[in-house]
Formats: sequence, C-alpha cells, structure tokens
Amino acid sequence: MTTMVAQVGLDVESRARQSLGSSDSSIYRMVAEVLKESDEGGGVLVDVGCGTGQLWSQVAQYFAHYIGVDVVRYEAFPTEAEFHQVDLDTGRASLPSECADVVASVETIEHLENPRAFFRELVRLAKPGGWVIVTTPNQLSLLSLLTLVIKKRFASFQDVHYPAHLTALLEVDLKRIATESGLREVSVTYSLQGRLVLTPWHYPRSLARLFPRALSDNLLLVGRKATKSD
Repeated sequence: MTTMVAQVGLDVESRARQSLGSSDSSIYRMVAEVLKESDEGGGVLVDVGCGTGQLWSQVAQYFAHYIGVDVVRYEAFPTEAEFHQVDLDTGRASLPSECADVVASVETIEHLENPRAFFRELVRLAKPGGWVIVTTPNQLSLLSLLTLVIKKRFASFQDVHYPAHLTALLEVDLKRIATESGLREVSVTYSLQGRLVLTPWHYPRSLARLFPRALSDNLLLVGRKATKSD
C-alpha cells in the first residue's frame, strides 16, 4: 500500500507521458461538434492538459489563437502554438485570469488529485460568458458498469491505468463541480463511441445515438462562465 501511494507522488512527468499525450479521435470530434453548435469562434482557445495538441488540429478553424498548457511539452506539439508548462496538480497556469473565450480540458481531470481545484482554475481562465469544456471517461457506460460489477472498479480505472488515472468522476459529480465553480447552462453530451463488452469492437454510431449514455466510453461537460448580470 505504501509503495503504491508513493508512486502516485513521484515523477509527475512520467505519469503524464503514460497517456502518450493524445486521446481517441472520437473525443476530439465530440469537442469540435460542441464548439460548432455553440457558434463560438474567432477568439482564444486555452487547452489545459493539451498533450500533443491534437485538439487544435480539429478546431483551428474556430479560433484565432491557441494556447496549450501541460506538465510536459511533447515533441509533436505544434511549433507555432503558445505553450505554458505547469504541474496541473499543484500549480497555476502562468496566464492572466479571464484570458480565454473557450477553455478546454480533454481527458485530463481523471489524472489529477484534486478535480475541484483544477476546475476552478479552468473557470479562472475563461472570460465572463466564455465556455469551459471538460471530457472524461463515462463511468455510467454499459461497459464501465459491468466492469464495476465484475472487477469492482470502473473500466478506465483498472490497475493497468494506475497511476495515470487517479480520480473517477460520475456525471453528477462533474455537474456539481461545474455549478460550484461558477458555470451556468451546464450540459453533458457523449462521444457516441463505446466498446462492446469482451470485444475490441464498437457499437454502431446509429445505435449509440439511441442510448448515448450507455454506449459511449466518454462524456463531455460544457458550461458558460457566469457574468455580472447572471
């Protein structure tokens, strides 16, 4: 037990690199679709937990400027993009408050020890009226719930994922944290890509649209930062 706990606190960079700095394409597509629907564009996107910067390749058409924030700068991160290094567990990004039209964090919050402090930092960076977007594994998917029953832990929080994945958050947890942190118009959407139990295959997207929570491996929460008039 002592060895496992100590491992979590050691070498934050190695923990970050365990994810290879990227996520599944369906997750980036989910973020892009939400941005398209919100008609948000032309401003500044801050990508917290940016990894290799793959999100930028999916949404560059919507923004004039992209800023990546992470514990390590990966070699594949766009050379032309702005980057700020910070330990997301203990530090604060070296960016001014209310600097971003959209703050996104893709598959990062589950890697951290204090999701509430992290969420407050995301909201700090957003302008009043700006959007905050967070994605994470969907603990309420059919796969994850069955894994919980059989293995006594969620699908994305098996031993093989540890210590990269530390904090499993339910949909209701994210909504509570978002509201506590000052977001309004909070909603949740789903990746519509979910793996069939005991197989490497995924459900047809048409079927996932009918049962999005059950058949999606990942979810996205989006909310707007409150303004003085709210």
